[in-house]
Amino acid sequence: MKRVAIAELLDTDSGTPAEIAAALADLRWFNQCFGGINTAESMIRRVAGKLGVSALSVLEVAAGSGYVPQTVRQRLLHKSDALRLEITLLDRAPSHLKGSSWNGGKRAVAGDALALPFADSHFDLVSSTLFAHHLDPPQIVEFVNESLRVCRRAVLINDLVRNPMHLALAYLGAPLYRSRITRHDAPASVRQAYTEEEMRALLAQTKAARVEINGHYFFRMGVIAWKR
Repeated sequence: MKRVAIAELLDTDSGTPAEIAAALADLRWFNQCFGGINTAESMIRRVAGKLGVSALSVLEVAAGSGYVPQTVRQRLLHKSDALRLEITLLDRAPSHLKGSSWNGGKRAVAGDALALPFADSHFDLVSSTLFAHHLDPPQIVEFVNESLRVCRRAVLINDLVRNPMHLALAYLGAPLYRSRITRHDAPASVRQAYTEEEMRALLAQTKAARVEINGHYFFRMGVIAWKR
């Protein structure tokens, strides 16, 4: 199944405010029920375990309202081996950050994912969820290198895996979607997602010291690109 780049409607807010809100609700549902939050939590716990730390600062790129990192933060705080996350959200559009619990504070920043407005080694981790598949191959390399510049420890990529069965399920799920935007964007996302092998080959071109890629529930991949 060949990768096909398709413009997604939500990327350009191509819809009414109600349609966009419904599409964002669909995204929260996908991340809650189909592996997004669990994948993010698994990667952060792995990094914390390797480093032997109980707190991490995280920049979440293309964060939207910050639902995924905020949910993971709450989960980790209530574990027996509690892990504290200090989260900063970044999105290209200030309007996407309006639903954030950090709205109006210093932890929600509008900016370009390929030119992050932060100093070198500013955060422990740079993370993204359902963002990498929006990037062309050269942009993947650029994004990871820029994220490696800004982080101290690792870059985390939480994204879809392109697979014919995954595409079929994206179409079959259409009656459950709240928004017409999702009915277009869900299969488009799968068609332009990367396979684990493709992602590994791309990250071999970056400045990462080493890369770990693991499959997760419902066609998700969790990528950890460690900084030198």
